[in-house]
Amino acid sequence: MATLIFPAVLILATLLAEALQSLVPALASLHGARVLLFPALLAYGSLALPLPGVLLLAFVAGMFWNLLTLQVVTTSATAVALKAPLIEISTGAHIFLFGVLCTLMHGMRPLFLRGRWEVHVVLAGFCTATLLLVEYLLLNLRRGGFDFSSPVWWRIFVPALASMLLAPVIYAFFTLLAHFVGYPVREDPRESRRSLLSPVEGL
Repeated sequence: MATLIFPAVLILATLLAEALQSLVPALASLHGARVLLFPALLAYGSLALPLPGVLLLAFVAGMFWNLLTLQVVTTSATAVALKAPLIEISTGAHIFLFGVLCTLMHGMRPLFLRGRWEVHVVLAGFCTATLLLVEYLLLNLRRGGFDFSSPVWWRIFVPALASMLLAPVIYAFFTLLAHFVGYPVREDPRESRRSLLSPVEGL
């Protein structure tokens, strides 16, 4: 039962964080940077869940984020010429991006299972910065120009730093929740030691 409850709670928490994201105001003093709530949860899920659960999390979260951030442009020169609206980031782009990011982060799962909580902190920042950078590149490709001014970097690295600061709280909460429902997010050192000694004991 725990193998279903914990992943379901984690996925729902990620979707809730995405839904509440619009309520987080931009920080004018930091060039319009925003604190992103969900990337640290996405990173935790990528480390705590087995690969099928990670892919499900990436698909559901990516689809939901795509729908929430869908931008349809009707006033640009290209849209007027084509007499049709343009979607700036194609539907499905976030599903693919989240899938790649989550799969890459899942590769660090063995360290996470040994209790290396700092892995989650680093990957929360990595996930946030990569997500924002790729979104910015996709928007610029669609608009036909690149502008890497100072505010752009503020809007990428401030949220990444904020995610790293949020990560220990998310790690502590969901690790406690996992232990409460009996979901294994930590290796048992005795089991690991037994598996290492078993070939020797058989001699």
